[in-house]
Amino acid sequence: MTASSAESKVSQIVEVDARGLNCPLPVLRARRAARALKPGSEVLIRCTDPLARIDIPHFAQTDKHTLVASGEDEDAIWFLLKIGV
Repeated sequence: MTASSAESKVSQIVEVDARGLNCPLPVLRARRAARALKPGSEVLIRCTDPLARIDIPHFAQTDKHTLVASGEDEDAIWFLLKIGV
């Protein structure tokens, strides 16, 4: 395996900081980030709006992304999506 083929297998992770924004803004920011990425890339969305627990998984399903993981930490709700998979 060459260095360039190894690099192509590493997915890009982009963070979308939507803390303090109310829906639909976290979804709109996530959608904008997803459109700029190649399939297989990952987006980490961090937000504080409780409705994101419904809106982000719905966005992932309708736009054909995979919800890899989600959770909460001390300052945000987070979602990890794999783009176009």
